[in-house]
Amino acid sequence: MDDKGVKDDTEVKEEKDATELRTESEELKIPDVLPLLPVRDVVVYPYMILPLFVGREVSINAVDQALSRDRLIFLATQREMGDEEPTPEGIYSVGTVAMIMRMLKLPDGRVKILVQGLAKGRIVEFLESKPCYSVRIERIVEPTMPEESLEIEALMRAVKEQLTQIVSLGKPISPEVMVIVENMQEPGSLADLIASNVGLRVDDAQKLLEIIDPIERLQKVNELLNKEHELLDMQAKIQTAAKEEMGKSQREYFLREQLRAIQQELGETDPRTEEITELRKAIEQAKMPPNVEKEALKQLGRLEQMHPDAAEAGMLRTFLDWMVELPWGKATKDLLDIRRAKTILDEDHFYLEKIKERILEFLAVRKLRKKMKGPILCFVGPPGVGKTSLGKSIARAMGRKFVRISLGGVRDEAEIRGHRRTYVGALPGRIIQGLKQASSNNPVFMLDELDKLGADFRGDPSSALLEVLDPEQNHMFSDHYINLPFNLSNVMFIATANQMDTIPGPLLDRMEVIQLSGYTEEEKLEIAKRYLIPRQMKENGISEKDIAITDEAVKAIIARYTREAGLRNLEREIGGVCRKVARKVAEGETKRFRITPATVARYLGPARFLREVEMETNEVGVVTGLAWTPVGGEVLFVEATIMKGKGGLTLTGHLGDVMKESVQAALSYIRSKAKEFHLQEDFLSGVDIHVHVPAGAIPKDGPSAGITMATALVSALTRIPVRRDVAMTGEITLRGKVLPIGGLKEKMLAAIRAGITTIIIPEQNQKDLEEVPKHILKKVSVVTAKVIDDVLKVALETFPPPAPAREGKPAAKVKALPRKIVSGSRKGMAAGAE
Repeated sequence: MDDKGVKDDTEVKEEKDATELRTESEELKIPDVLPLLPVRDVVVYPYMILPLFVGREVSINAVDQALSRDRLIFLATQREMGDEEPTPEGIYSVGTVAMIMRMLKLPDGRVKILVQGLAKGRIVEFLESKPCYSVRIERIVEPTMPEESLEIEALMRAVKEQLTQIVSLGKPISPEVMVIVENMQEPGSLADLIASNVGLRVDDAQKLLEIIDPIERLQKVNELLNKEHELLDMQAKIQTAAKEEMGKSQREYFLREQLRAIQQELGETDPRTEEITELRKAIEQAKMPPNVEKEALKQLGRLEQMHPDAAEAGMLRTFLDWMVELPWGKATKDLLDIRRAKTILDEDHFYLEKIKERILEFLAVRKLRKKMKGPILCFVGPPGVGKTSLGKSIARAMGRKFVRISLGGVRDEAEIRGHRRTYVGALPGRIIQGLKQASSNNPVFMLDELDKLGADFRGDPSSALLEVLDPEQNHMFSDHYINLPFNLSNVMFIATANQMDTIPGPLLDRMEVIQLSGYTEEEKLEIAKRYLIPRQMKENGISEKDIAITDEAVKAIIARYTREAGLRNLEREIGGVCRKVARKVAEGETKRFRITPATVARYLGPARFLREVEMETNEVGVVTGLAWTPVGGEVLFVEATIMKGKGGLTLTGHLGDVMKESVQAALSYIRSKAKEFHLQEDFLSGVDIHVHVPAGAIPKDGPSAGITMATALVSALTRIPVRRDVAMTGEITLRGKVLPIGGLKEKMLAAIRAGITTIIIPEQNQKDLEEVPKHILKKVSVVTAKVIDDVLKVALETFPPPAPAREGKPAAKVKALPRKIVSGSRKGMAAGAE
């Protein structure tokens, strides 16, 4: 490498003598032939002192030749900086005659020389190229300047002011050079000194060197200084704008870096480094699957390289916190003691034998087979029968954690699957959140109110649950936020619903449905004694020494103040009694309050539910029917009346289409059997029939009131009263056949609550009586009917209807045929509300 050096302080000081050397250089005789040293990336001016590094062999030879003679050498700039072997055409012809003031050989073979420019010259001829370039030159003599000129003075002043301004804008020029410039009086020397210190480009500096006239050269320098001034001014504006735009985050960055440096000096640990170390340790201890751990470490690496105040850094920290807190490999050990589990289930819940048996079966299989998928159960039943509390008991019996989420009103798919991490405030779905809450990957996970899921433009949550509740898929469940597979196969999912109608078919198909029926009066009494009364006494701050509630009082509350399948209202009423007693105790009364059927009204007010008036006597055209609703069974009355008219049929009571069609079918059957009922064939021609179902504000629909409608019509047409203690349910066909129905147990419980003693059911429902508790069957007579005649024989006071009386002879009385009674055990089917 030739040329290019940086002036040190000594070299700058030597420039102070530049003006003094002028006289010496003019007196110095310069030979016509000199060795040539091509330089690159720099242009040497007269009176300029600078170091040069010489590395090329031909250049070292030129230095040696100059030192062996008179130390004079000709410096010319080469046109291409990267040209290692420049030709005569590649070297500018105008250069500077210089004297080598010092020479130093470096260990790497290069030579460092300190040169001083003496005078300008022009290459006339290249004489030799080996061992170095030898050139013939002619000296360039500047024209003589006038002694006094205002124009020259003004130009020199302008140039000096321009130089001062660019120095004030940040141009790095040493103070010593500025002092020399202030004392300069010759325009040519001033131009050369400024040009050698302002850092011009090589082509600009070479053009300036080739200008002979000092005034013209100084004017060119003035133009270059103006351009430099504008550039520096623009640069200052850009820097100012950049500083103004540097907001709080940049300022905090510099402060944090300074704080980190101070902490390192003090030997303190960096909080960020400590955080990264803790996260890495937590990832290693989280027992993640290999692919999950690899992704977590990858994201941790990104966080480590990221500025702590970056927007994405906060998101990554939150993501990694979720990753390490999820129970990838944490599980509770199942308690597989079957007898202990049975004891716990019996302690927490009275009745519900079928569900208890299913849980014990699961524990038994788990004991025999360690690796098995968790069951997915769905408890369906009316409100208040203990579906949710049963989940807690199952978790306690199995020794597992319990998590419950309510799905009622959920309409956003992201509630199940979570949000993408790109969204602000993104979170995992409720499934992942529940597992984090449980700190276990095998909890009892309850999905409450599954039948009340909604759907809108944000997606269908029930469809998102298909993967969660599918044992063949949920071992690879992927949440949108985590975006990595999580194994849900160890989770025991339990869903609850009041009805199955609103649950999508594909979702229902993935679950094992277990029906929970309403409670009988005896079951409610036992549950109240075991659980409800002690709990309400505790919640209201009283004890057994303050209150005693008799069994008859509880039965009175059940019969007169509640009419439900579950127990919520019963517990409320018991709580109302306890609150009244608690007030008296708080007021200072010390006696023990005994609650009996006679005193219940004093605490709860008048009875809310009384036995219906229609059931007091046998009436014509009034029949007791049974209906199923999502909250349990209900008793409804069907009324039919005949009046003079033109054969019209009126239906009232907010009946649905299916129920209206049942009336039409029943009437068609009666018309086809008019002779058997001793009715004239045109009995409709002179009458109108009105069928009404009371509670007209409540919608009613369903086919199972068919035989009830038919019985009411037959009673109204034949004028035979209907037995008040008989209730019935069943669908009728045009041929008079009785078809099966659902919700048998709920309907039977409703009949018992209403004081019915005989219940007529379709013959095909006889199998369902096996699931009805025996103590329920003991309270009523159950009659099975295959055709409508079987129903009429039991429901009407007399059947078949007596033949019309002949003249002078009364009609014969016909006794009702004996009834067919059947019984069985436990639980009926569910059906739609009627």
